[in-house]
Amino acid sequence: MKIEKATSELIPKEDQNWQNRPEWFFNREHTDTYEQWYEGRYKRAEIWQKKVMEQLVSKDKRVKTLLEFGCGTTRFTRWWKEIGIEATGGDISPLMLSQAVELFEGDLVMADSHYMPFKDHTFDSLAFITTFEYYKNPVQVIREAARVGKYGIAMGMMNRNSTKVVRRRIQEVFGMNPFYLTATFYTPEKLSKIIEEALRGRDYSIEWTCTGLPKWFPIQQWSLPLGDFFGLYIKLNDVK
Repeated sequence: MKIEKATSELIPKEDQNWQNRPEWFFNREHTDTYEQWYEGRYKRAEIWQKKVMEQLVSKDKRVKTLLEFGCGTTRFTRWWKEIGIEATGGDISPLMLSQAVELFEGDLVMADSHYMPFKDHTFDSLAFITTFEYYKNPVQVIREAARVGKYGIAMGMMNRNSTKVVRRRIQEVFGMNPFYLTATFYTPEKLSKIIEEALRGRDYSIEWTCTGLPKWFPIQQWSLPLGDFFGLYIKLNDVK
């Protein structure tokens, strides 16, 4: 009888997949340096992304609790309390969550956002920050978010209307950028159409704004669908 040698890997190399696709967030080579990436050249972008998300979510005064799915190492999840929102984090990657438990004092759950393990209206709002691009069935995820989040859904993501998207795709051709191989980039208009399909029959309103503009540009945020990042908030109006 052949006895296989035990491995100490949290996720064996042959199992570094999600939704039947190889994903960077199941590869420790990439997840171990995630926090460093934010502290490096991405720092300025993070500051503006947080400004945008604060503006959008803070307008809905009903939101006091929030579940952030795809929380990763809880980079944004740790930040929500700074604007008076109690946050919980959820992620599919044990590699990300193994870092999150050391960095975040709140509650964490390992689960798939397509099947959220929560009762209806458990939280006031749901949030997806630079993670919605990886969902195989975005309509199902939005419906789950609207079920678990009572008042709204906050979404922050990479914008398809960006020169960086072209650069990323070129890098992928040469095997230089593994982070967006399975990502679907949206525009505010494209995402709004998916939301319409997912929330058909619901009474809701949408507000969005873009940032991620060049440093030399005279403004850093506007209502045109151009920029590296856009924030969008779905306000559910048919609940009390």
